[in-house]
Amino acid sequence: MATMDSMATGATRSRAGWVLLSITRIALGFYFFWPFLDKLIGLGFSTCKDAETGDVTVMCERAWLSGGHVTEGYLGSATGPFADFYMGLAEHRWTDWVFMIGLLGIGLALMLGIGTKVAAWTAPLMLLMMYTSHLWPTTNPFLDDHIIMALAIPAIALVELEHQSIGLGRWWRRLVGEDSWLV
Repeated sequence: MATMDSMATGATRSRAGWVLLSITRIALGFYFFWPFLDKLIGLGFSTCKDAETGDVTVMCERAWLSGGHVTEGYLGSATGPFADFYMGLAEHRWTDWVFMIGLLGIGLALMLGIGTKVAAWTAPLMLLMMYTSHLWPTTNPFLDDHIIMALAIPAIALVELEHQSIGLGRWWRRLVGEDSWLV
């Protein structure tokens, strides 16, 4: 019968497993980075697409670089017990800055493999706020993709940190120091 030590040692030898964790980290990073790009210039997915015709106008008035208020629609449509709180936030332009910097920072950190400790804690915070802004989910009253990602991101980022197969993490750890919170 295998001991816990031998199982752990065998698990760390799985090159394919570490590569899959790196790919999953990168995919989760892209999950944050894409809406940043879409809201920044309006690529037609949630920003700058005509609902009736389907036509996309890049850099339309709803794009952030064109002066659009990118959090107003999402926060303004909040539901559930925290709706009033989030609707109140929708009135303020500073929420655009916090949201966009968060999307960009978390996305780049996870995709590049640098600053993953910061992303491991800020991503779940952002995801939990997104989850609580639109309670209750329509397909499952308790669990949706925001909760699953809020659990997966810190697990992947912190476990994969030492064995990063893809990314700039090893170089970054040498630059900022192994024990830095910036790792």
